[in-house]
Amino acid sequence: MFRRVVVGISGGVDSAVSAYLLKKRGFEVCGAFMKNWDLIDESGYCSGERDWEDAQRLCRMLDIPLEQINFVKDYWVEVFGSFLKDYDAGITPNPDILCNRHIKFNRFFHHARERLNADAIATGHYARTNFGPFLEQYNEREKVRLLMAPDPIKDQTFFLSQITAEALRRTMFPIGALTKPQVKQLATEVGLASYARKKESMGICFVGKRSFQQFIAEYIDTKPGPFVDVDSGREVGQHAGLHHWTVGQKCKIGGCLQPYYVLRKHRDTNVIEVASGHDHPLLHTDMVYAEDPVWINVPPGLDRGQVVRCEFRFQHTKPLVGCSLIATSGPNATRRELFVKLDRPLRAITPGQYAVFYRNEECFGSARIRQPGPSVAYGTGWLLNQAASG
Repeated sequence: MFRRVVVGISGGVDSAVSAYLLKKRGFEVCGAFMKNWDLIDESGYCSGERDWEDAQRLCRMLDIPLEQINFVKDYWVEVFGSFLKDYDAGITPNPDILCNRHIKFNRFFHHARERLNADAIATGHYARTNFGPFLEQYNEREKVRLLMAPDPIKDQTFFLSQITAEALRRTMFPIGALTKPQVKQLATEVGLASYARKKESMGICFVGKRSFQQFIAEYIDTKPGPFVDVDSGREVGQHAGLHHWTVGQKCKIGGCLQPYYVLRKHRDTNVIEVASGHDHPLLHTDMVYAEDPVWINVPPGLDRGQVVRCEFRFQHTKPLVGCSLIATSGPNATRRELFVKLDRPLRAITPGQYAVFYRNEECFGSARIRQPGPSVAYGTGWLLNQAASG
């Protein structure tokens, strides 16, 4: 059923080993290099050129065809445009989640299926599905489930939490059941050692080697405003713009007994409220309001108005936390909303980030955080009943 597979080739070790494993299993493999950004550094060299060269060299070694697909315009509109709009509004977005949702598992998926006649796509993500790494357990009558990778450090289901079940059903994750050291060892054993030695790209792709502050200043105008101590109400410093700061970040404010940390940002007044001390109680909450969920599978009972038990995270490296989840908007509401009651308080829950939901090893999907609930300092147990009653 699945014969022709188009694999995303990035020039790194993960996609290299994925392509190798596909070829070894006898699939008709085609490589696709996604060009999402035109980034020229200070020396005039495009940093993506090295990756393109490495992708070409890999496909020559494996004797598979390679196509470069230009998604620069789509990326600008669907990922980068949203990124700038959010930062300008004082919200902290997650472009990696948006890139997977809009580019890799939408634009690329449909390009591969419709223009390259692919039966399936493959990527080098550390994730699994119940259909197996090569769709060998595919069942057209069964729902696809996104499952965590065994490598907890590299697991990427967090970043895949907004993709559709339609795309996931025809996606292979050849290295999803492997750990990073196993992938590098395999690369070395099969003649791909140069890819195992290649330094991994970290951070946001379009920022490059610049500091984030330098980068964002090129796109959003500086708009100074005050830092205001949330306890005393007095101004304790000046900031250069809401977009330079995110919730929980340490502020560079001199002359204070303890460091200040960002608590809230107010777009209407351009005020950033700050709290003194890393563990100030107002930085912690056990409630989250989220909106516009995208479900690979709806948590059982949620669509019937039940309070659902599952697990939550809003940062991919942090441990999962148990939670109670309820949908708070009715069928005629224009915006779907969720209320999340956490089993324990978390620090610096940030508007614009994503609440990602799990049970056991399955990732159900995610919803964008609209705002954290009141601080645990105020006592908030009554709100879960309030949300449940509508």
